[in-house]
Amino acid sequence: MRGISTCTSSHRLRQQKSAPTVSAATFCTALFIAFLPGQTLAAGVIEETQKQNTDWTAIIMFTIFVGASLWITKWAAKRTRSAADFYTAGGGITGFQNGLAIAGDFMSAASFLGISAAVMATGFDGLIYAIGFQVGWPLITFMLAERLRNLGRFTFADVVAYRLQQVPVRIFAASGTLVVVLFYLIAQMVGAGQLIKLLFGLDYHYAVVIVGLLMMAYVLFGGMTATTWVQIIKACLLLGGASFMAFMVMAQYGFSPEKLFTAAVGIKKSAAIMGPGGFVKDPVSAISLGIALMFGTAGLPHILMRFFTVPDAREARKSVLWATTWIGYFYILTFIIGFGAIVFVSTNPEFLDANGILRGGSNMAAVHLANAIGGNIFLGFMSAVAFATILAVVAGLTLSGASAVAHDLYASALKKGKASSSEELKISKLTTVALGIIAMFLGIVFEKQNVAFMVSLAFAIAASANFPALILSVLWKGCTTRGAVAGGFAGLLAALVMTMLSDAVWVATLGNPPGSAPFPYSSPAIFSMPLAFLCIWVVSICDQSPQAQKEREAFADQKIRSETGLGAFKPTAH
Repeated sequence: MRGISTCTSSHRLRQQKSAPTVSAATFCTALFIAFLPGQTLAAGVIEETQKQNTDWTAIIMFTIFVGASLWITKWAAKRTRSAADFYTAGGGITGFQNGLAIAGDFMSAASFLGISAAVMATGFDGLIYAIGFQVGWPLITFMLAERLRNLGRFTFADVVAYRLQQVPVRIFAASGTLVVVLFYLIAQMVGAGQLIKLLFGLDYHYAVVIVGLLMMAYVLFGGMTATTWVQIIKACLLLGGASFMAFMVMAQYGFSPEKLFTAAVGIKKSAAIMGPGGFVKDPVSAISLGIALMFGTAGLPHILMRFFTVPDAREARKSVLWATTWIGYFYILTFIIGFGAIVFVSTNPEFLDANGILRGGSNMAAVHLANAIGGNIFLGFMSAVAFATILAVVAGLTLSGASAVAHDLYASALKKGKASSSEELKISKLTTVALGIIAMFLGIVFEKQNVAFMVSLAFAIAASANFPALILSVLWKGCTTRGAVAGGFAGLLAALVMTMLSDAVWVATLGNPPGSAPFPYSSPAIFSMPLAFLCIWVVSICDQSPQAQKEREAFADQKIRSETGLGAFKPTAH
């Protein structure tokens, strides 16, 4: 079987020896490292890439995608006339469309490259990230989706502050949101900068500026409408490309998974790849990583914000179900692609260097498989889709950061809810420009730094700060303003401090000696999230102030609205 797979892939690639796979592989490496959260990348560094010959196929694909998305932005700009249009597309996105857009946030280049590479390296165990992400969705479906839509308007802070004091809650919520957004943005900007650097042969600084300007254009002019449709299109392209790859892999084995797995076991010379192994050997870090991935999903501000783009709770529930369906299907595809890489890539000298190591690094399995299946054209297509992926995620992050500043801090905390829609929209756009400039600056500063920890930190913060305050304010009558704010900030600070003292930052980024990290684990969520819950509970129980009594009495009205939708904000008409 090994001989067959090697022969087959060699036959397919005999005509493609001149394909410029190196540049595409290298920039996708940068993309992957910037995106994937978690332990695997704790010690990984985005190395400075060298400018190479331009890949004209990928450039043409890139130009087409960017041109199409800019046209969508122009169309969306005509429909963006108010703050509601800017933040939530006027609440006019259907459940199916929103589900596909949400899936677009998760079906990232990191999932495509990272999970498939992990499967190629460790077999079944490589699905740990896919399982962690996937398990988080039922939590949102059954506990949060409908309540979010019924209680909120623009941001998740609207939900937390429904019966609590507006100013302190929104200051906390905006702080958590901005930290999550900031660390995500740095990672995305570095990865996208490396991508453009290789694609066009530009200096890294110029590449980062280009990415930043495109991001600001999407958000400034199109708002949530443009961001949503860019995410939908990107999700469809990535699903289509991955489906084609999986189909071609299975076709080589008569669409028999057993034959594919048998061939992979024969190549690896071990049946261990079909069972759980040592992908994450430290049990505490494994549990902590799982907690961050699962509960962080339910606390990401740019994901929670999407539930306000649908007209009602029914569509909110549908959007989660559709998102879960598409994400689950995509992870099945990456599983097949990973095993396909074992049989078609690892056995083919075309993709190996003189030492037998995969050209471009271990994360290039899916990229080489794309070349093996569809040649240079398909390679260019998947590379361009990878850029569209990162751009859509960056736009969504920027929009959630802008909403936190304009809606939570300016309109609600500073202006006490008396700011006009036009004033709020103006502040949002100014914040978008500011975030874009900050992101470009930090992207340049962190060019050669380890940014993997920033993504894992974003998930840990979302799980430690946003999620506990959100879930308890909605489901627990005893939750008070003091409790939510104290617990939220406790989780936020604990996650930040523990991550800074972990091996990923203390050693890999700050350059301290190996083994000297004060915090011995790669993810803080197992400690910081329980701390947040405990603080909320203790402070709320101890709070016997008149304000706290009023907040507890208001829970009944909140429960009625959250479960029935009576009084919920309606979508705006166009």
